[in-house]
Formats: sequence, C-alpha cells, structure tokens
Amino acid sequence: MQKNLGWSTREVAELAGTTLKTVRHYHDVGLLEEPERLSNGYKRYTVKHLVRLLWIRWLVDLGMPLARIAAMDESDEGVATLFRTIDDHLAAGIERQRDMRTELAAIVRHRALIDLPSGFGDVTTDLSEAGRTFLLICSRVLEPVVLEALWEVHKLPRSEVRREFDDLTPEAGDSYRQSVAERFVVEVAQEQQDYPLLRDLGERAASGEDPHLTAVLKRGAIELHNAAQLDVLRRMNAIVYPKGRVATSSPANLHRERP
Repeated sequence: MQKNLGWSTREVAELAGTTLKTVRHYHDVGLLEEPERLSNGYKRYTVKHLVRLLWIRWLVDLGMPLARIAAMDESDEGVATLFRTIDDHLAAGIERQRDMRTELAAIVRHRALIDLPSGFGDVTTDLSEAGRTFLLICSRVLEPVVLEALWEVHKLPRSEVRREFDDLTPEAGDSYRQSVAERFVVEVAQEQQDYPLLRDLGERAASGEDPHLTAVLKRGAIELHNAAQLDVLRRMNAIVYPKGRVATSSPANLHRERP
C-alpha cells in the first residue's frame, strides 16, 4: 500500500473495524464525505476520513441513530448536548439491565416464573400453569396500568376456591360445579370492586369495542380452561344475572362464549 496515496475503501473499512458496504452507506446518507479519486478512478481515503469514520462508528456503538448523527450540531455546545443525551440513554439501559438481572435471579430461584410477563418476577409462584399462561397473554394486549392491577391481585397465594377452580376436572359433578361458582363469584366480584380497572377490562372485552383485545382474551380463556371450568364461569355469570340478561360487567364475561 502506498501511504502517500491514502487508503482504498476496503482498507479504510478494515482500519475502522467495519465493512465496505457500511462505508458506502455512510456516503449515501451524507455522513462521510466522498474522497478524491485518482486518475484511475479509485477512491483514496485520508486520515481525516478515517477519523470521521471512527467517530461515526463510536457514536453508532453507543446507540446513536444515523439520522441523529447526520443532524447533530458539531459545535462544542452541540457535542456536549449530544453526550448528555447518550449518557441518559446509557443510564436507562443500565437500569433496564439491572431489572433484567433481578428477574433472572427470581427465575433461577423459581423456574415457573419464566412463564410470567416481565415485571411479575416477585409475584408468588403459587399460580396454576393456565394462570401463568393467561397473564403472559394479557401482557401482550393490556396497558401497563391494567397489568399492575393484575399483579396486585396475583401477588398473594391463591385462595381455596381459586385452587378448587384450577383443579376442576371435566368429571366434576353438577352440585360441586355450582358450589365452586357460588363461592368463586364472590371473590371475583370483590377483586373488581377493589380494582375498578379490572371491571373496566371485562366491560371492554365483552363489549367488543376493541376486537383484538376481545379475541385474544377470549381465545386464551377458552383454550386454557376445560369444559368444567368454562361451565363454572357460565354459572358465575348466571348468578350475577339470574334472569339470563348478559351484561358487560359480569365477573365472568372474559370467559363466556357468545352465542
């Protein structure tokens, strides 16, 4: 390589620890000035180009989008502002990694927590498999404030009647199903009274105003419960509305099947 002639595109890319394609892309988006060409048409990069390329790569490695780099004010004040922005971004990333390590430590202690949504790491592991799965599904369609209410409800060990509901088998008799429904509906109604957001969630899901929400929660509920459990949920709805009137505020309305 003739130093007095500078570096080729491939050579400057190797020096900067990147690829020829990336260097060309930086040219295309205006981040890196095109070098002069020799008489034979080949580009030759100088130290100035290498320093600029290293600067771009450093900012990219820190998580800075290319568009932000292209628009940045390169004055002392502008660079200082940019560095403060990067520092805030890194601080947020460190905090997120701390949270992830906390969740990972909880999962190491309790393998079942891997099936729970992010942020539920300190929820009791005393949940049925279906309960954990349903919470995971909920995390994909519910707002954080609603998930927080669900976290509050599930952070305590399951009640006796919830255990009975979770343990129901399709062979459960009619009288036992009715007994579970009568006791379970009281507990669910109390939860909705304590956490109005959960009552509102039921109304939204049953009204169909958000078809995606309704479809996801309904499908999850149906597929995660056996015939006896679905029957108990229908009985709960009938207890709240004994004349057969179906209202959106029913404590079992997330689970009922529409005709």
